[in-house]
Amino acid sequence: MRLARVHAFGAASDAAIAVTLAGSVFFSISPDDSRGRVALYLLLTMAPFAVVAPLIGPVIDRVRGGRRMMIIATAFGRGVIAFLMIGDVGTLWLFPEAFALLVLQKSYSIAKSAVVPELVRADQDLVSANSRLALISAVSGIAGVAIAGVFSLIGGPSYSAAIAMCGFIITTVMAFQTAPIVVAAEPTARLEREELRDATVLLAASATAILRGLVGFVTFLLAFEFRGGKDGLDVSTLGSAAGGATASARDIDIAGDPAAPVWHFGVVLVAAGIGALVGAKIAPSVRQRIPEERMLVTALGVVFFAALFATFSGNLSGATVLSFAIASCAATGKLAFDSLVQRAAPDANYGRSFARFEARFQFAWVVGAFIPAVIPLNIVVGGIGVAVASGFAIVSYVLGRPGRAMLSWRPNQTKSAEPSDEEVALVPLEEPSAEFEEFTDDDLRPSQPQAPAGTSEWAGSWDAAAPIVSSVEGVYVEPPTGNAAKSGDETGPPTI
Repeated sequence: MRLARVHAFGAASDAAIAVTLAGSVFFSISPDDSRGRVALYLLLTMAPFAVVAPLIGPVIDRVRGGRRMMIIATAFGRGVIAFLMIGDVGTLWLFPEAFALLVLQKSYSIAKSAVVPELVRADQDLVSANSRLALISAVSGIAGVAIAGVFSLIGGPSYSAAIAMCGFIITTVMAFQTAPIVVAAEPTARLEREELRDATVLLAASATAILRGLVGFVTFLLAFEFRGGKDGLDVSTLGSAAGGATASARDIDIAGDPAAPVWHFGVVLVAAGIGALVGAKIAPSVRQRIPEERMLVTALGVVFFAALFATFSGNLSGATVLSFAIASCAATGKLAFDSLVQRAAPDANYGRSFARFEARFQFAWVVGAFIPAVIPLNIVVGGIGVAVASGFAIVSYVLGRPGRAMLSWRPNQTKSAEPSDEEVALVPLEEPSAEFEEFTDDDLRPSQPQAPAGTSEWAGSWDAAAPIVSSVEGVYVEPPTGNAAKSGDETGPPTI
């Protein structure tokens, strides 16, 4: 619960930062003028995930409270950056500050993924705990957008940055109350490495990484699309040319770089928040009905069709659908991956393994965001790219997985209490004759064989091993004979 409070205030503060950027110079200058800066800072954000995380991560895992100190440090650092943003919303200093905050935000996500497995009572509670944290993040993000949006309308983006700073201060104070734990006291064991290198885990990790990379791609695709608008007015047709001439006569710039309305970006942002909320809400229920493999394939399929819709529409509605789909499916896919790792690698240290996987997923996010930051893309071209990537992920995952793993699963599968054919051999009997009823137990008992010399114990055990008549009339059970009766080790099932 203490970590959940930290996560809630941190998510709300991150949403307030998004509102700050929406009304600042970050979204007011030409996209072509800022692509170089954005690409440079994205390259800088790759360094912690490509170099620092593999080296420092194991050390932090073995230190008591190491991940807790990372959570505290990232919350405090984001508060400092939010304070600097208050005075830099109209300057180019906002760019390095925004991307430093991005690095801290992704580092917090890695630390959070490492400590959650140590804070639940049982491994079975891990997926539900991650689901609740995702729900909290989505609700808090929407609340942060609403509160910061109101203050931004009152006093501009500086006010929303101040709201974010206050939220990060509260987050830092609450982070000190979380428990100092050791994520992984022992180095990686051989069995753990083998389980995490299983084909099931690796294929799911690759599919989840592609899904996370699409999240970064769509985020920056829509950001550049709605922060720069269209490149001037198309005057190739007669009607638009006449309209352009009328606008020029009224001193309206039609050849510049008109920005899209701010509410367009707000609609896309809200759709992403609602999508994350829906994805985290339905994931546990979906997991009870279908296996993790189908959850991942279904999530990628939804993204594929949403990308096709965005490609053919090419407008705000297509962007909204794509934003909702990518956010909801990323939340569902991540929870499916967590559950699959629990199932396929029961001997793994989940804190250590999830932190490593999360670092790879965040690296995939940065790589996906780098593409639209460097290459000018619109919704149509970007939608085609998302459809191709998600389709490739579906095909490679389905072909790589054994077919029976996704087709023969049943929820709550238990072993049948009925004996199998190997356990009991049933031999049909003929209908008992009338003479059978005249026999008694003594008639059915065969004569006791003569025991060899020195085997009086064997002779005394014959009574216990003698044949019996079942309570069901006409069913004769032949007991084991010889030394099997003495030792109790039956060489075969009884014949009924």
